[in-house]
Amino acid sequence: MGTAILNGFGRTLGDSVIGLQALCAAQALGAIGAVPVLFRLPGLSPVIQQLYGVADFARVDVLPWAEATPERDFAGAAGFGRVIDMRDFAFDPAFRGVAMIDYFLGRLGVVPGDVPGGMRRNAWLRGRVGVPDGGGYVLVCPKTASAMRSMPDAVHEHVMRWLGRWTGCAVLTQAVLPQAGGLAALCALVAGARCIVSADTAMVHLADAFDVPCLAFFTTHRPEWRVRDYPRCRAVDLAPAGLPAALEFVRGPEDVAACEAAWFARGADLGWLDAVLDDFWKDAR
Repeated sequence: MGTAILNGFGRTLGDSVIGLQALCAAQALGAIGAVPVLFRLPGLSPVIQQLYGVADFARVDVLPWAEATPERDFAGAAGFGRVIDMRDFAFDPAFRGVAMIDYFLGRLGVVPGDVPGGMRRNAWLRGRVGVPDGGGYVLVCPKTASAMRSMPDAVHEHVMRWLGRWTGCAVLTQAVLPQAGGLAALCALVAGARCIVSADTAMVHLADAFDVPCLAFFTTHRPEWRVRDYPRCRAVDLAPAGLPAALEFVRGPEDVAACEAAWFARGADLGWLDAVLDDFWKDAR
């Protein structure tokens, strides 16, 4: 009869990379049978569609936008022996405050604690996308899909100056790079880096997939909810004052302002950041 997974695994790159790793683990442990069907919303970005295109352990079908939420039954799920409904999972209170892969594993019928550490890393992507050997440059990823999580311009400039002065490597920043021409180009950009400094968690998840050292900054989410299982990631928790934990969506300009202020709370001159970068580079080089 097979398994159908509705909205598996969301619309963003990071959620998808982690969700597909959870699916690999669930299949390896026998909780999910071979080649489940992921019913996914249409019209998503080419990179997202290409990601699912290389996930040869699942089949993709269409979840119409009219059936995007659990309030409406999805006729396409009829005939499956098991239906896992993840529609609107970003609004599920259980999605907040836990490691993302633990949430997906639980929804797939796996006890997260039973999953070995290696199965919680994003190894599924390795070998499915051709990439170069790393080591050529340092990559900075300052921008994210949410203004709450992006580096302020002054921080980005400070990071670029420090890396340019002290690493001896070419320093590239996604703030001025052309948009990567699809999944293969994006993965090549990550895998070709000697190390990555990022506010964008999607790039952090890709860094883990290709075993690239990464320094990751978090404002709205605690690091353990996203990078707990990544041994080559050094995480910095900025924790803005006055904001609820795991805030997914901007409620107003005050949320963005609080997140920006968190970068300067340890010192307006960003001296604390120099020490963090120095420690990270000592380990990464």
